[in-house]
Amino acid sequence: MPLMRIQIDSDRYTARRVLELHRAGRIHHESRNAARDEVWRRGRTPAAEPVFIGITNGRPVRLVYDVEVHSDTTA
Repeated sequence: MPLMRIQIDSDRYTARRVLELHRAGRIHHESRNAARDEVWRRGRTPAAEPVFIGITNGRPVRLVYDVEVHSDTTA
């Protein structure tokens, strides 16, 4: 299945918290849901849960997720 890379704007505090949760094997549900919602906004259907990849160093800080999408749905 194809992957869609999603970047979500965040603040530094939240980005650090998401990274800490990821390292502890836990999930930041709000950002994962935001990544899933962004896939839907782009007209694709998620095929699996978003996978946290990391954070960017730019400003604004962005959370990076990869989301598997169904290949047969497009906007």
